[in-house]
Amino acid sequence: MKKRIVAATLLALGVQQVYAQSSVTLYGLIDDGVNYINNVQTAGKSAHGKASLVFLSSGVLQGDRWGLRAIEDLGGGLQAIGVLESGWDLNTGAMQQGGAQFGRQAFIGLGSSVGTVTLGRQYDLLLDFISPTTSALWGGSYVAHISDIDNLNNTYRVNNALKFKSQPVGGVTIGAMYSLGGVAGDVTRNQLFGGGASYAFGSLYVGIGYMNARDPNVSVYGGNPSGGGAKVNNIGATTLAGVQGNPAVSGYASAHSKGILAIGGTYTIGTGKIIANYSNVRFKGLGDVSAGPNPLGYGGSATLNTAEVGYYQYVTPTLLLGGGYVFTKANNAGGNLAKYHQGQIGADYFLSKRTDLYATLVFQKASGTDSTGQQAVASINGVTPSSSDCQMLVRLGIRHKF
Repeated sequence: MKKRIVAATLLALGVQQVYAQSSVTLYGLIDDGVNYINNVQTAGKSAHGKASLVFLSSGVLQGDRWGLRAIEDLGGGLQAIGVLESGWDLNTGAMQQGGAQFGRQAFIGLGSSVGTVTLGRQYDLLLDFISPTTSALWGGSYVAHISDIDNLNNTYRVNNALKFKSQPVGGVTIGAMYSLGGVAGDVTRNQLFGGGASYAFGSLYVGIGYMNARDPNVSVYGGNPSGGGAKVNNIGATTLAGVQGNPAVSGYASAHSKGILAIGGTYTIGTGKIIANYSNVRFKGLGDVSAGPNPLGYGGSATLNTAEVGYYQYVTPTLLLGGGYVFTKANNAGGNLAKYHQGQIGADYFLSKRTDLYATLVFQKASGTDSTGQQAVASINGVTPSSSDCQMLVRLGIRHKF
């Protein structure tokens, strides 16, 4: 009897030791700040309504969030992993990502020494492999490429996604993703697929990624529960009047597919880092009204090419300074051409490991004809477009991680 009691006790202790290797972590981030914009549309470009604007906005340097991360050791180097992550607007309390309770991320999967396989709502591989080569570290969403057309700032997540990402081998990491469209009788409708790879050696990092989305008005721009597609950017089915929320691309709601190819790299010199990246975004098969409205009668394709260069440095252990330049050339449908020049500088001062104060200045100038068939206006990512070809934004913010 005593032997049985001892054996049972040891077994119980062994089980407790196994479970001790598992964990559930609660984490979060709060980011808020004051902004000044010199020119925003107030009644549509055709009415020439314009005004300066001072306002609060949250989640700019990084999106406000709280989340749960679970890890269970299954033995033999295998782990079960899961993440539920919610985003919100700090100034109103409203849920972000279309009102989804866990709109930032929601996935489960397995991880091993080979890599991870995950299922659910997830970040795409462009974020994994190319975003480290952008100015997002010190500038956040306001320094992103126009309309975040290549999703390097993670504006859009991928629903119904199967994702594989390897562990580094000799500095090389690879990944692949496929999102099921979920449409009966049409396997390819609303589908999304992509792949990517990176190489890191010493001071050098290089990444490449590709993503293709079928019916992007739904699969990308309508990817939130209450999304509704690119038509929510105020292009409408019959009129272009009113404030145009996304004029660089909102004319392409009828695209049959959207393809993104991006490559970028960084090189570290002491406490500083040089960054550079390039993306090619193509809306193909315009005129597919089953995907979205086409009030301008577009056909064929439209291509936007973007290049970015920048540099940032920790001038002290607690002070980061950064700057960069972004150029986008849009070969729009109907033979129209638009160009966007954007310069940006910023500073980030760390009060502690978890709390920092930051400042960002962005200036953009536009020329040509945009996707709506009208004169291109400056349109800094994440804010109301200008009524003219120029727009300037200044932000002062604070961020806390927990």
